[in-house]
Amino acid sequence: MTGLLRSAWSAPSAVPPPPRRVWRDWVLLTVVAVLAVVESILRTDLQQPLLSVLVLLAVLPSVLWRRTKPLLMLIAVMVPLGLLLPDSTLYTSLFAMVIVYAVFRWGAGRDLVIGSVVLLASLGLTFVRGEGLDELIGGFALLLTVVLLGIAFRYRAGSRQRGLDRIRMREREHLARDLHDTVAHHVSAIAIRAQAGLAVAARDPGAAEDALGVIEAEAAKTLSELRSMVRVLRQGDTAELAPSPRLGDIMQLAGTRPGGATVVVKVAGDDGSIPPPVAAAVFRLAQESVTNALRHARQVNLVDVFVEADAGGLRLSVTNDGEVASSPTPGFGIIGMMERAALLGGTCQAGPAPGGGWAVTAVLPRVGWSA
Repeated sequence: MTGLLRSAWSAPSAVPPPPRRVWRDWVLLTVVAVLAVVESILRTDLQQPLLSVLVLLAVLPSVLWRRTKPLLMLIAVMVPLGLLLPDSTLYTSLFAMVIVYAVFRWGAGRDLVIGSVVLLASLGLTFVRGEGLDELIGGFALLLTVVLLGIAFRYRAGSRQRGLDRIRMREREHLARDLHDTVAHHVSAIAIRAQAGLAVAARDPGAAEDALGVIEAEAAKTLSELRSMVRVLRQGDTAELAPSPRLGDIMQLAGTRPGGATVVVKVAGDDGSIPPPVAAAVFRLAQESVTNALRHARQVNLVDVFVEADAGGLRLSVTNDGEVASSPTPGFGIIGMMERAALLGGTCQAGPAPGGGWAVTAVLPRVGWSA
């Protein structure tokens, strides 16, 4: 039991961290304040209506800090409303349930433990005052419902965050594999030219000098790409190694699928100078987009893939004419595409196309990711 309490006490705050303040907080504050004033005027059973509304308005701003300081705000609300106004409680004081929810949704382990003690003490005080067993049971049921809602949403958000972390790690593994292939290519070129230079150095010093120039250029390019990718990775282990796809490999996606859908691919401006990690990223974005279109959209006849390369970078557009499958949140596949683009300093957007169907657009810089 002691170990369980110690574990609960030391539990971290919810992830991802909460937003500090949003517009809904101000709306909630305004609505509750207006309702409290109206209630204090209309109700005739309150012994101290003026004091009741003043106390409530004094503790009401706690809703603005309930996410960042949930336990402190809970105590700041429960103590005045429970101790100072036991016989003049406004119905609008139920806004305190928002604070209770915030404690169990966002608070650290110690906040949950102390908050539970505060809530149980409040229920015990209700029973001691002789308000009846029905009041005690009703209050406990309400608090338990709010607490369970907070814990449920906390777990759901944490589970989604862990899924996003796995996606980021997987994308980093893909980038690490691309880094290995890029460095291996350049180092192989360096080794070959070095061997050639050694072979002809005795009879043709000029050829040996040319070989050294190629070696210098390849080494500089390798170090530049290595430093750039290490800045992106920072963590994670490399994945299973395989040949890294290049921009021209996107043409392999073209063709007619068994279901009758046709994939049309066009690549413009590919002069072979696109950095391998960027080219591999565009290939995987196109591949994932085509796979999603064929797997999730209904009645797809045409998937159009267009890649354009210029001095600034690459632009990818993948559209299909199928019916969009309804989904409340973007799937992990789309999130992974966005993460990969962001890791290389680019952007990726996916959503319904204006004329129907689904569109994926991505922009990746040639060198911005290495800055």
